[in-house]
Amino acid sequence: MSKKKLPVGIEDFKEIRTEDFYYVDKTSMIRDLLNAWGKVNLFTRPRRFGKSLNMSMLKCFFEIGADGNLFNGLDISKETELCERYMGQFPVISISLKSVNASDYATARAMMCSVIGDEALRFSFLSDSDRLLQEEKILYRQLIMADVTGQSVYAMTDAALTGSLKTLSRLLKKHYGKEVIILIDEYDVPLAKANENGYYEQMVCLMRGMFDQALKSNASLHFAVLTGCLRVSKESIFTGMNNQKIHSVTTVRFDEYFGFTDDEVRQMLHFYENEDKYETVREWYDGYHFGNTDVYCPWDVINYCAELIFDPFVRPQNYWINSSGNDIVRRFIQYSDVGRTRREIESLIAGETVVKEIHEELTYSELYDSIDNIWSVLFTTGYLTLAEKPTDEQYRLMIPNREIRNIFTQQIMTLFRENVQRDGKRLHDFCHALQTGDAAEAERLFTDYLDKTITIRDTFVRKEKKENFYHGILVGILGFKGDWYVKSNEQTGDGYSDILIEIEREDIGMIIEVKYADNAKYTDALTEAFDQIERLDYVNKLRNDDFHTVYKYGIACYKRRCRVQCEKVEFESEK
Repeated sequence: MSKKKLPVGIEDFKEIRTEDFYYVDKTSMIRDLLNAWGKVNLFTRPRRFGKSLNMSMLKCFFEIGADGNLFNGLDISKETELCERYMGQFPVISISLKSVNASDYATARAMMCSVIGDEALRFSFLSDSDRLLQEEKILYRQLIMADVTGQSVYAMTDAALTGSLKTLSRLLKKHYGKEVIILIDEYDVPLAKANENGYYEQMVCLMRGMFDQALKSNASLHFAVLTGCLRVSKESIFTGMNNQKIHSVTTVRFDEYFGFTDDEVRQMLHFYENEDKYETVREWYDGYHFGNTDVYCPWDVINYCAELIFDPFVRPQNYWINSSGNDIVRRFIQYSDVGRTRREIESLIAGETVVKEIHEELTYSELYDSIDNIWSVLFTTGYLTLAEKPTDEQYRLMIPNREIRNIFTQQIMTLFRENVQRDGKRLHDFCHALQTGDAAEAERLFTDYLDKTITIRDTFVRKEKKENFYHGILVGILGFKGDWYVKSNEQTGDGYSDILIEIEREDIGMIIEVKYADNAKYTDALTEAFDQIERLDYVNKLRNDDFHTVYKYGIACYKRRCRVQCEKVEFESEK
């Protein structure tokens, strides 16, 4: 019997339910949404945590003409009275603003018109509705009027665009005789892009007008749901709106509906006969804390399970990292020249916690005004999570899992390599010291580099994993020498050396073995490095390639310090 397909990247509830995809049941959210009742409900969660799929689910449930079969066997189907009263009973306006992403305001405005116009076209029957006045039909046509090319570039006036959602909901209410539900997914994307590209105030003005009319002074509105990554300040686009219910990452209600709970992950692994991967999935993708619930990133879990179907030995990957940019971490690390912040980053990557004052409500123009604001952004966007319940505005924060630690270390390494490229003289001096066997000078210069970056004291992983950070720094530095052949983890002798270097024109080869010196036991680490070089005969490849001079290096690192030891070997050359 074939297994259900895994819905990698599919956010359409109907497609998942009709095309035999695996679905993690979140339909109880409908019951809780109705019971909690809010006129305007805002859910803020990190990207890739199921916001768009939940919005699609809501649309499929409430919209007139709903297919009740989509919900057969799901939790909401047990709520018989609620389903009879609400399923398929409302006109629904459903838009996503994730595509409103432009480098200038004019293009962004055109994209907004397109989003609204495309949604309005779903209700083309309004053009001929015998329940609308001729003047009202003209208002509808203003929403769907394309430019002279006939393409879906809608030619709305400023007044028509600002009032578009309110106008459409008013016309739908009059046609159906029922109030309208408005769903707005990724509401904050246009603001983020506007802030990045210098037209923030114009976009704020547009969205403030649209939201004010559609969500505040709209007699045709039954209720609305919005989703986004950040909780944008009321002073920007929600001015004067007092009918919102905010459900953020710290809110207990609805905490289990975005992300996968531990039970849901166990069930999925069992269904695909991958129970033995539970600890791996937990280490890499668990650790987020929303309200009172610990959750996994669903994007990661689904992607990894999908790959396991075809390769049971596949290693977990950084799926969340690769699904979007991580500029926020990069900017944060660039601010980390302040000594305290650098130490806090080290503590986080080492599995420890930091205590910070968090402000969940910011404007996009404030995000990078100070390092304190960036802590808040890292928390609300999922790069950091709660280690325990907050006290007032004091939050104890931690990195949730191995994947997010990878983001921090990768961004640190990227920034380090960029800084290295700007420091040519010291790079030259360090490489010259290695090339001439000057261990003392190499030690001094490498220690200097370590002191200017952030060391990784990763208590979550084995000792050899801690060595990877220092290994990566060395490879980044050595890449500066364009005429050196530098190979990482090259098979040499009976094993794999950390770093092998060949300098053909100088007839010089080098073997570098990097070790992590637990508790600053440098001598023990260096002894281990040279024992490994000798035991696995790493010099063999260089000898076979007829290099005359070979330097064997042991480099032991601990925090921001290192010890370098060198042994020189000379062979008769046939060159």
